[in-house]
Amino acid sequence: MTRATFRFYEELNDFLPAERRRQAFTCECARGATVKHMIEALGVPHTEVELVLLNGESVGLERVIFDDDRLAVYPKFEALDISPQLKVRAQPLRVLRFIADAHLGGLASLLRMSGFDTLYDNGFEDGQIAEIAAHQGRIVLTRDRELLKRRIISHGCYVHALKPSLQLREVYERLDLARSARPFSLCLHCNLPLHEISPELARPRVPPRVGALYSHFLHCSACQRIYWEGSHWRSMCALLAPLLDR
Repeated sequence: MTRATFRFYEELNDFLPAERRRQAFTCECARGATVKHMIEALGVPHTEVELVLLNGESVGLERVIFDDDRLAVYPKFEALDISPQLKVRAQPLRVLRFIADAHLGGLASLLRMSGFDTLYDNGFEDGQIAEIAAHQGRIVLTRDRELLKRRIISHGCYVHALKPSLQLREVYERLDLARSARPFSLCLHCNLPLHEISPELARPRVPPRVGALYSHFLHCSACQRIYWEGSHWRSMCALLAPLLDR
């Protein structure tokens, strides 16, 4: 067996048992074990890791661990650009697109409201989610750490909060989404772009009171839903305002 010393930083400690949090600890590793294998064996999904320093040198997840190695494992750096040091992933995602697991339907709807392409189907199995994420370059959102340990998933986010509104705030802060948000540009049902529709075409398809009060309408060409700036829209604006004002 091989023995190596690990130290996890910041929120990565949430995945560890209490006695191993915020301190260095030594443990046994199987011979030939990689960085990915060991950090996940210790409970931390590889998608939560942004930087690994092995004996002070940035390494990738496939690096083999040897006897007496010392590993420092970091999550995403919020205020410091460490791009030249990153070895964990081959490249960042060019476009922010998500796929949410079966337990995050509320969050998926709120992300669509924010204008982020977010796939969701409560019938998706874990294997399907992983395959879709890998094929389409999507970030997996889940509260299942075992899902994030799948090798083919390169980008993922373990969601800690339980309420959808708090989950949205968490994802906004962790992934710095404010600069990329395009609120009310996607259908909440279909996840497809909305288009403006004239009041003349919209009014026969909405309640008479809505047609009389509003003159700006958006239309989904897939499901034929019509959206307008009513009380639901105002509630969504209130939810998004503090997240976008950063």
